[in-house]
Amino acid sequence: MKTGSNMIRVFVSSTFTDMSSERKALLERSYPEVLAFCRSLGLVFEVVDLRWGIRGDVSGDHEASEIFLQEIRSCKKISAGPTFIALLGNRYGHRGLPRLILEKQFEVLLSKLARNPEGIKQLNHWFLKDNNAVPPTYVLQPVTAHFPHYSDLRPECGPQRDKNVLSWHLTETQLLQLLRSAATDAEAAGDITAEQKHDFFTSVTEQEFKEGLWKDAPEASALLFVREIPRQKARDGPKRFAKFVDLTADGLLDAEAQGLLTGLKSRLYAKSQKILNLHCVELSKGSIDPKRKEHAQYLDSVCEQFVSQMKARIEAAVDPSVDGRRRRIWGNTEEEKGEISDWLVEEVAWHTTVSAELCRDLYGREGLLGKLCLAMWESTNVRHGPLVVHGAAGMGKTALLSKLAQEMRSVLDAGAVVVIRLLSARHPQRLDIDQVLRSICFQICLACGLTPPSPLTANTYLELLRFFRNVLSEVSQQGNTLLILLDALDQLSDQHHAHKLHWLPASIPPNVHLVVSMDTNSEVFANMRLKFGTSGSFFEVERLSRDDGRQIVESYLRACQRTLTPEQSIAVLNSFEPTGCPLHLRLILSVARRWTSFSPLTGLRLGANLHEMMSQLLLMLEDKHGKELVGGALTYIALAREGLLEAELRDVMSLDDDVISAVYRYSLPPTPSLIRLPPFLWARLRRDLEDQLEERWTGGVATIGFNSRRLCEAVSARYLTSEQRGRSLRILAEYFLGRWSGKLKPAALPGLSLLLSDRKVPPQPLWFAPGLANVRKLQELPHHLLHAGLWDELRQEVIGSAEWLYCKSRVCGVSTVIQDLDQCSQYMDCTETRLVRDALVLMKPSLDFLDGHIDMSLFYTELLARLCSLATPFPSMIGQLCSQCEEWLLTCPEPILLPKCSFLQQPGGALQRTLTGLTGGILCMDVSVEAELLLAGSDDGVVAVWSLADQQLIHSLLGHTGAVLSVKVIDSSAHCLSLAADGSLRRWSLMDGQQLLCIQEAVPIDSAPSSVHLHLCEQNQELFVHSCTQVKVLKLDGSELLSSSSSSDDGGSVVLGVLGDSVFSLCGSGRVRICHPVSGTQTVETQLENCQGGLTVVKSATLPKHGKVFIVSADGVLHQVSRSGRQTAAEFPLVPSLLSVTEDEKILIAGSDRTLSLFNVDQDSVDRFLDLQHDDSVLSACVSSDCRLLVSGAADQLIRIWSVTTGALLDSLCGSDSPVTSLALYNNLVISASAAAAGVHLWSLKYDTRHKPVAHIPAGCAHVAITKDTDRVFYVRQQSQMEVISWNNLTGSLSERLAVSAQVCCLELAQNKRLLLCGLTTGTVLIYPLALPQETLCIPPPESLSRVLCLAVSPQEKHVAVAYEDSVRLFEITTRDSFPTVEGPLKGFPLSLLHGPPSSMALLSNRWLLYGTSCGEVKLHDFSSGSSSDLEPHRSRVTCVTGSTWGTHALVGSEDAVQRLWALNPLVLDHTMEYKGFFFEGVLSAAFSDSDQFVFTGSQDRTVKVWDVSSAAVRSVRLRPGRQDGDLQERLRGAVSAGRRHQGGVSLSGPRQSGLQPSEEHQGPVPGHLQGEESRRQAEHCVRPEGLQPGPVQPEPHGHAQIQTLLFLHLPYTVECRGPDWDHGTSRSLRFWRVLKPNEEKSILSSRQRLNRSNSTFSQSVKSSSF
Repeated sequence: MKTGSNMIRVFVSSTFTDMSSERKALLERSYPEVLAFCRSLGLVFEVVDLRWGIRGDVSGDHEASEIFLQEIRSCKKISAGPTFIALLGNRYGHRGLPRLILEKQFEVLLSKLARNPEGIKQLNHWFLKDNNAVPPTYVLQPVTAHFPHYSDLRPECGPQRDKNVLSWHLTETQLLQLLRSAATDAEAAGDITAEQKHDFFTSVTEQEFKEGLWKDAPEASALLFVREIPRQKARDGPKRFAKFVDLTADGLLDAEAQGLLTGLKSRLYAKSQKILNLHCVELSKGSIDPKRKEHAQYLDSVCEQFVSQMKARIEAAVDPSVDGRRRRIWGNTEEEKGEISDWLVEEVAWHTTVSAELCRDLYGREGLLGKLCLAMWESTNVRHGPLVVHGAAGMGKTALLSKLAQEMRSVLDAGAVVVIRLLSARHPQRLDIDQVLRSICFQICLACGLTPPSPLTANTYLELLRFFRNVLSEVSQQGNTLLILLDALDQLSDQHHAHKLHWLPASIPPNVHLVVSMDTNSEVFANMRLKFGTSGSFFEVERLSRDDGRQIVESYLRACQRTLTPEQSIAVLNSFEPTGCPLHLRLILSVARRWTSFSPLTGLRLGANLHEMMSQLLLMLEDKHGKELVGGALTYIALAREGLLEAELRDVMSLDDDVISAVYRYSLPPTPSLIRLPPFLWARLRRDLEDQLEERWTGGVATIGFNSRRLCEAVSARYLTSEQRGRSLRILAEYFLGRWSGKLKPAALPGLSLLLSDRKVPPQPLWFAPGLANVRKLQELPHHLLHAGLWDELRQEVIGSAEWLYCKSRVCGVSTVIQDLDQCSQYMDCTETRLVRDALVLMKPSLDFLDGHIDMSLFYTELLARLCSLATPFPSMIGQLCSQCEEWLLTCPEPILLPKCSFLQQPGGALQRTLTGLTGGILCMDVSVEAELLLAGSDDGVVAVWSLADQQLIHSLLGHTGAVLSVKVIDSSAHCLSLAADGSLRRWSLMDGQQLLCIQEAVPIDSAPSSVHLHLCEQNQELFVHSCTQVKVLKLDGSELLSSSSSSDDGGSVVLGVLGDSVFSLCGSGRVRICHPVSGTQTVETQLENCQGGLTVVKSATLPKHGKVFIVSADGVLHQVSRSGRQTAAEFPLVPSLLSVTEDEKILIAGSDRTLSLFNVDQDSVDRFLDLQHDDSVLSACVSSDCRLLVSGAADQLIRIWSVTTGALLDSLCGSDSPVTSLALYNNLVISASAAAAGVHLWSLKYDTRHKPVAHIPAGCAHVAITKDTDRVFYVRQQSQMEVISWNNLTGSLSERLAVSAQVCCLELAQNKRLLLCGLTTGTVLIYPLALPQETLCIPPPESLSRVLCLAVSPQEKHVAVAYEDSVRLFEITTRDSFPTVEGPLKGFPLSLLHGPPSSMALLSNRWLLYGTSCGEVKLHDFSSGSSSDLEPHRSRVTCVTGSTWGTHALVGSEDAVQRLWALNPLVLDHTMEYKGFFFEGVLSAAFSDSDQFVFTGSQDRTVKVWDVSSAAVRSVRLRPGRQDGDLQERLRGAVSAGRRHQGGVSLSGPRQSGLQPSEEHQGPVPGHLQGEESRRQAEHCVRPEGLQPGPVQPEPHGHAQIQTLLFLHLPYTVECRGPDWDHGTSRSLRFWRVLKPNEEKSILSSRQRLNRSNSTFSQSVKSSSF
């Protein structure tokens, strides 16, 4: 098999008429079958039958034989398998005149005709000498040169054409006789060889056989079919067999041709016996009649042989055992992804090859190359900026960079790395910047021996950008030389706003060089000027001189073995000189190389500029091939998104009625019921376009496209009117939809009524075979449907198809799907499209982490979990998507966790964007409205700068070694300041991200964020840096420290704030001192009222406009001190943790605990007018500029929007996932951040409330309990809180607070009796009847007052066990007067101090108590008999003890990742289960299904696993790692590569497992071991890959997402999973899953029934059952 090719392209050789029946049968029956077979192997199948649809060379240009041979060579070059199909009957084939005869040979032939002057004259009349050929050659003139009507098919010219055709046949016969006679004499005289003589006698068919069968072609690459006619009846004259035998011009049998045919067949029988298929067929009435039985059998035999032999040869060609190579199958989702080097080598080789070709004829750029080399040499050892090459379009920037790469490879040392990317080379496709950076990073890492980026990094833009810059630094530190050349930055897509060049490093380390090019008139160049100014790093590519052009002409023609006459050369240079454009000259030469020396100057078509030259080129093509054919072919190539296969282009043009009508304007198709474009017409046009088209190989498949972007634009401008564009796009869309495959398409041809015909286009399924996708359909269909206006089909086939979304995400990457939907949103005003797009954006981290290895069940599960709540308001598309996902999941044979609500962050809603780029919690923010910039400082010392206009990260400012405490934009947003806990103050340029200034010890080291401030005095250009203990004043440019003072200098004073140039400080005696440290003017002091003994400042705030400072003291007094020293004091109703004033200083905002109070500020009075109550501590607040809205953030992770005028709560925004510590308002956006999270959230105040997600309980709750009907959740927010909060899960709101007298240790629910049990640290157990929570029951504490450790309710809810620190007691739950009561204790037993305290327990139905301890012991106590027994202990703390639904089993899990499944009757260990995946942390919770067939476990590693109780096999895993858990993240990254091949394992032990066999439905061996008391044996267990792949991963802001509670709900088979911070969006959510059992037969509700099921109906359908 040819390395890398996934194409099977075969040339079919036969005569025009002899084998037409066989060719038609193959077309209709065999080719489709072989096509389907190739597709199932991931191969592209193409047939090149140039004789189909035409009756001969009607053009008269004598190029047909050359085109045939060229196509054979192309098939041999491209095809990975068979290349040639030979069909030979009783016709030798046309023996035409050679088009070219070398000068010496022609003159020898003329010399042999010296006695025939008329013959010499006739030959000289038809053969003209071309001195432009090297060596000179005689060229046969086109027939139309002397018979102008030969090719004129117009009906009115019929008589002239018939006369010309007859005259040409006679002339051709005469010319052939002259040449053959002369050749015979020349051979006899020894002037030419026998082979040269034979060339004048052989047919085109034999020439094809030589090229395809015997010249450098293995026998296995061809098939040979020979048909013999056994006898011919005497009455059957030659004319009766005219189509099947060779006749002379006068209608007689051509004996010479028959003799040559006999010789050809003899040679075939002798040399090609292995590939020969011989048939003997008697003709019927001089033809092959498929209706005759013997003829039908013959055609069937030919088709069967063709199919079977083609399949065998193709299979042999792609068999990896033959050459040992692993073939990459295009679109295969089941094979492992190849090594990075596979696709990287392909890409690098392509760019290197193309660049080498481009720079081959580069002249006139030596000076510019020298300047570039000098600039690189001078900057080698210092940090520097990129070098920018710019110029007008077509000036040769790409060739210049290619030449620079070539030259640098030759002069740099051996360890140097040269990376070149030609970004415009695959137009009209525009690459995304992350694609470019990804491939560059991989190439550099592999070349320099560095660790390549992980899949998560490689697929996350900001992570990739950070990695790219780090790689440059690492290469620099190694001392290696690295040169990166990026051509045509203006041809990048604007994804991630690449044209603004935020990604381009402004400072490049030593030994690394970056050279970029762009169009001078592009937006990118303008942005480059803004970013780098007018420094010397810009190099313009100017026009070439006439001498440069002459060198290029000579070099080009020399390579083509051509030359020009002096007059032609002058014409070329005269046309080129005014523009000096290399592209213009290249187009001229592509035409000029076809000029002969006898071409008249008046006929030369030269354009005065690039545009005119392109127009002339297209006109010449139209004159030769017809405007419809040329326009149609070039139009489809220009419109294709990723280029077109040649077979696709022929198919699409066959569907174009305009093209077909033009082709058959004057003649009927061979078979009216089957109409296609004759392939020969495209082959002729392709030959004339060879200088303008290029092959682009991707995935082993070659598509064709324009090699010049400007030509593509010229084609679009000339042919693509609005109407034509829409029609062509519709045809492309219908083709990739497969609309006309196997169907008859109407056709209107001249002279015929409307007829239905088969266009023989292939079907276009989404999957060619299981796991093998139709990549071309995935690439092209969305684009064409969108731009053709077929939006209904787009919604149905693409956006609203879950299978499509999965298939393209799996094969092409989820980023391509998001890009498709982005394009759709630009043209379609469709809310559902945007929601689907946003859902995929939210899923992207999951898919990126898995690097494309996403199982369909996981994809459908996450898609459903994110969209199901939107199905009802958006039924047409999202509802359909959800139905498709659910229906597929319902039919899955494995147990599947099916989401019952949107517990993951859903798309839409107020949250518009999460800005990423930091890794630590955000401590401070600043917004520049003027520059539309957002700055944020994190606790890891990084300052991030985002553009709010495009919401992209602009800079990551690195330098601080401590947490960034304050950031501020200054100098009209040109610079910014940052202050950090390392004591440093730094000034940065916001243009290039460079540090301009660093001042150490600006503030005390390790200061708190709230204690340091930056104040700018613009009037004096002074900067005040102050904490509560010191003040430093600097010149704004940092050049001078003007003043410095500290509290130690002033008796321990506290700095309150700065107004202008005045510093306010509080002395210990209650005096406020107002000083001017720089000017040294008189200090003002004032004594605060009633504070002679001093006061404790809680908060202070400055009011610059009022010229005063507010001070709130711990004793509840608000002091106002003006700059003049005037002061007032008034009682203040709260002690604030938050104090600020609005921008207009009319409202004072004070937050204390859960209350946010607003005060009117009027002169000296401050009057409270609003109290806003929250459910948790208020942490941040801000007010809109018009003082109408107030936004508050709280510890419950909610953002609340309030009306300042009415105090009404207008909205609550959920999804922050961490306490909201920073807020800002920008236009209609709320900007929020948290000290516990790395992302900045942007929320829209104007959003569609239909998208609003339901709020959930806060993340990280200490204790949680859920009712069985899922309508209520009880939780304790923090361990120290003394209240239990009741949450309504249906409405997403807090319903009530249950006060308790002490800290809560544990929560437990008696589900059927609706009782909530709370164990307290005092030993008391409070019992709340859920129907009457105010009627609280109480189990008093034991005499020892020991704290409650855990609670357990029996399955029948008749008893409750309470574990204290020193004992365990059993109580009875009864009912008295219809009210629950608790009796007891009935039984009890003490706990030994020598053992660990109970950590988890389960009360079983027979009064058995199974419990585990913090030391790992597992004990079983029988309350009835008082006996206890020890079970096999664990190595660490027991974290989970759960009994099964039917009381047959119990599961014990611990922190050491070991789980033991115990059978209870009799008591025996069934299995020891340990999941050996990427990692596995201890089980925290478990629940059995209602049938006890499965057990579900929730773990510290963020997984929910489904285990088969009988076999202990893992049936499914859902993994959800968090972003900020560093250790976990590293393990994920480290394990991901190993996980490709070994996705996980299950370690099992137990007596019942000794005979376990691998499950049939599982795939892939996983090491395991089995241990039993009676026998110990090893076995391999097969675990289904999707069951062990990690599930969706979301970037989370913080901490472990431990699964605290698992509850099995009888609906039927529903599992609720509870984790404090599971996912990025709604981490506080409850997960409700529907569990589908294997082979479960279910009646699937209609989509409408499922979508209209409301939450209330859901709740009512829950069956009450005990646990």
